[in-house]
Amino acid sequence: MESEASEASLKDHLLELEHELLKPEIRTSREALSKLLTDDFFEFGSSGEVWRISDGIGEEGIGIVEMTLEHFEIHSLASDTVLTTYRIFNQVKKQHSLRSSIWKYRDGRWQMFFHQGTPTKST
Repeated sequence: MESEASEASLKDHLLELEHELLKPEIRTSREALSKLLTDDFFEFGSSGEVWRISDGIGEEGIGIVEMTLEHFEIHSLASDTVLTTYRIFNQVKKQHSLRSSIWKYRDGRWQMFFHQGTPTKST
């Protein structure tokens, strides 16, 4: 990342994409998810389950959630790869988790390649 301004702009953009992945209309749309997730995406869920996009996306998508996101940060791994870290509060399960995602810049857009959720105590 070349400058503070471009880093701030990238941080804002990736935060927006992370928020998109929490929206019901995105989570229930195969088409919308395929734009945000790479074809080789995989996740280590806070449930302890491993999920790969190659396992398929059901008719209902990946499920509706009610979550709030805070303490968002980005960490450059390469010129086209960024690690995002943040906290999530699942309002339904009343559960806090630490989250991390790896985003890759491919074909003119950022897509999530990997995600992990780890249950934790409240802040």
